[in-house]
Amino acid sequence: MTMTSRMMTESNIEKAVKDLFDGLEFTREPEGLYDPLRYMINIGGKRIRPHLCLLTYSLYRDGDLDESILQPAAALEVFHSFTLIHDDIMDKADIRRGVPTVYRKWNENTAILSGDVMAIDSYKRIAKAPAAVLSRALDLFSTTAAQVCDGQQFDMDFEDKECVPMSDYMKMIGLKTAVLIACSAKMGALIAGASEEDCDRLYSFGYNLGLAFQIADDWLDTYGDPAVFGKAIGGDIVNNKKSWLMTRAFEKAGESCTTLIAAMSMPVETADQRQAKIGTVKAIYDNLEIGGEARQEIIRLNAKAMGYISELGLDPAKAALLENYAKKLIGRAK
Repeated sequence: MTMTSRMMTESNIEKAVKDLFDGLEFTREPEGLYDPLRYMINIGGKRIRPHLCLLTYSLYRDGDLDESILQPAAALEVFHSFTLIHDDIMDKADIRRGVPTVYRKWNENTAILSGDVMAIDSYKRIAKAPAAVLSRALDLFSTTAAQVCDGQQFDMDFEDKECVPMSDYMKMIGLKTAVLIACSAKMGALIAGASEEDCDRLYSFGYNLGLAFQIADDWLDTYGDPAVFGKAIGGDIVNNKKSWLMTRAFEKAGESCTTLIAAMSMPVETADQRQAKIGTVKAIYDNLEIGGEARQEIIRLNAKAMGYISELGLDPAKAALLENYAKKLIGRAK
């Protein structure tokens, strides 16, 4: 598969990503193993990681997008989808992107095994990177994959804690979310033949943007429009998730956090109880001005990310591609 993109634009990249995943194939048999992979890819998602990979590649290469970049870009999404399959098992989540999760549609054992083979498939696709950079690409991807697992373990560890320090929360989302976005930014530039300095700048861009993206997601879970957010509001509150908002609320409340602790203990057995808990916690956030602080943190991290882009010395049109990508990624919460 080769996709032509002589004059790379946002629409070119979007079409390339769409065509890539419309044509993505997996082994046909046994169906019980590979049907969940096809299901997971077909239910879609924002595809932000392969999009970013192709975008940073395009900063240094004009012309055709061939298998040496398309397959590694696909690998990033395949690996991300693997983590979601296993996360849903650990979280006992029933719904993903509006449809039943893999382990609910099939069963837990199938989901574990299908997730495993999805991770293996992602490595097969990374291995399509050009021979000149293959060792570095594999090292970047393997390091990132291990870091994502570290982040998931930290997230699970937090479930047993009443509150966590903000530094621990930021470390967790850095590993669980930001490193894969950073890897995506660096991977495209690496395969395109960018300098090591530029690759590192793009990694830092992606990392800080990834942090902003996760905090924006946390903000949207409480303050977003359900029609835009794509799922019901307040899920983090109902599940006592250690979001940025909850972490900051405990930090600001200090010794006067008994009200917040009591709110977290409210029952959520019925729809009315869930709404009562969401309303109570949200009122605490509002009183502490947590929502506004989250938005300021998103803006700060986005500005930090864009600072690395200014160091690349790109022409305005190419810099605008990255700026627009960042706006789309976190714009709903700014």
